[in-house]
Amino acid sequence: MGVEGLFSRNSLAGKWLGLVTAIWVQSISGNNYTFSNYSNALKSLMGLTQLQLNNLSTVKDVGKAFGILAGLASDRVPTAVILLIGSVEGLIGYGAQWLVVSHRIRPLPYWQMCIFVCLGGNSTTWMNTAVLVTCMRNFRNNRGPVSGILKGFIGLSTAIFTDLCAALFSKNPSSFLLMLAVVPACVCLAAALFLRESSHDYPEESPEDRKAESRYFGFFNAAAVVVAVYLLLFDVTGKHGRGLSLAFAAVLLALIASPVCVPLFIAVKSRIKNGMILDLEGRGMDEVVPVSSTQESVERQKEEEATKQRPAIGEDHNLLEAARTFDFWVLFFSFLCGVGTGMAVINNLGQIGLALGYSDVSIFVSLTSIWGFFGRIGSGWISEYFMKKAATPRPIWNAASQILMAVGFIVMAVALPGALYIGSILIGIGYGVRLAVTVPVASELFGLKYYGLLYNILILNLPLGSFLFSGLLAGFLYDAQATRAAGGGNTCVGGHCYRLVFVIMMVASFVGLALDVLLAFRMRALYYEIHLKKKQVEETGEEIKS
Repeated sequence: MGVEGLFSRNSLAGKWLGLVTAIWVQSISGNNYTFSNYSNALKSLMGLTQLQLNNLSTVKDVGKAFGILAGLASDRVPTAVILLIGSVEGLIGYGAQWLVVSHRIRPLPYWQMCIFVCLGGNSTTWMNTAVLVTCMRNFRNNRGPVSGILKGFIGLSTAIFTDLCAALFSKNPSSFLLMLAVVPACVCLAAALFLRESSHDYPEESPEDRKAESRYFGFFNAAAVVVAVYLLLFDVTGKHGRGLSLAFAAVLLALIASPVCVPLFIAVKSRIKNGMILDLEGRGMDEVVPVSSTQESVERQKEEEATKQRPAIGEDHNLLEAARTFDFWVLFFSFLCGVGTGMAVINNLGQIGLALGYSDVSIFVSLTSIWGFFGRIGSGWISEYFMKKAATPRPIWNAASQILMAVGFIVMAVALPGALYIGSILIGIGYGVRLAVTVPVASELFGLKYYGLLYNILILNLPLGSFLFSGLLAGFLYDAQATRAAGGGNTCVGGHCYRLVFVIMMVASFVGLALDVLLAFRMRALYYEIHLKKKQVEETGEEIKS
């Protein structure tokens, strides 16, 4: 039996191989967080003020607003098509920026550069939508771990790109942009072959197989932690020779590829157990999932009734139904307070570092990425564990992340020596928790049927938050401080440059904290119900259907 038979759409091994390819896509789709690595090159080449540069970074995030198209498409076209659209957009958007920074073409007019930056930003929404929607539906009993792993690797992608570029190209901005254009396109083309929505009834999957999922997720978590620690060691050990850098790059790629061991193990195990992998189609639908005409009529009746009445929280909501609920807007604005302030720091790390006297800010970009990974992957596992054991509402962990971010803003506002190191770590962790936990919270509130569109509506907070906190707040206040400096100009040096920005974002973090606590209180009954269902899954092996 060939590879297609071993890893077919409805095989258990095929489902896990899809998750592995999703991890690879996430490992290269965090290019939106790498703006600080080449922003100074754009600023000097195009002669931009800080406000213009911040607006350019905001345009990059505005590209995410068009993720609504990806959300609509996720329920209508195959996953492969969504991945291909994202890869083409990234190739064009970052390719144009590479042509400018590498001096292969003259600097484009500002408005044209905005278009290509927007395209690059929008490319990630197609990749993320394809990955998250497909995997959340394939692993609906383990939404927390899946979200943590996928969001964790996208958090690591900034450090992966940054460190690979440092190892291979000595942090050259032109080479970095070329990687952003070409690498995601190649990975998405490969993932399009295997990342597909599968049936939720796997003929070879027993209750014991379902329990084994926790061990497989444990392996993925361990592999991700090893990658994160490996990247961190590379960052803190200083400069490296050419040979050592190449060896680092080779080992890093091998570590990223290591999760493929899980689907290979499942395929071999199933082949030994059954003699061969039996696809759902090969066994016949009547043999695997017998559905009587009575059952079909019941399902149709349920669908008709669902259209006549407003769904309860926890059931499938379309966009209009979700938008009519108070909980949706609490989640929306709490998300804005978390990701908006986090994006402002990420987008301005280059200028924050220069203001505090650091000529090379790549270490802070990597620290934010790596510790953001620990926040993402840790919160996915921890929130799932406490929900299963004690029915703890997931939004509690979002509230905790807001406290961490508020402390980080206070530290950076004081601007003592080493403050940027501590602030980067705290804000990275908090931002990572927020991104990972909100993904399953939205699915548990409003179901998975229309999840692609609902997720992309929430993601509108990235461009909105970037515009408010980065484009307007940080850009305006920075330029005001730079103008007051001796001699004027568009460069500000000193802890005062961003102090008021950090104070305002600290206040926003406390607003987000209050909203998260309110949402956790309102969702107590829902999470107790989910807690009971998960106990039933563990005891019987039955799958959660909503």
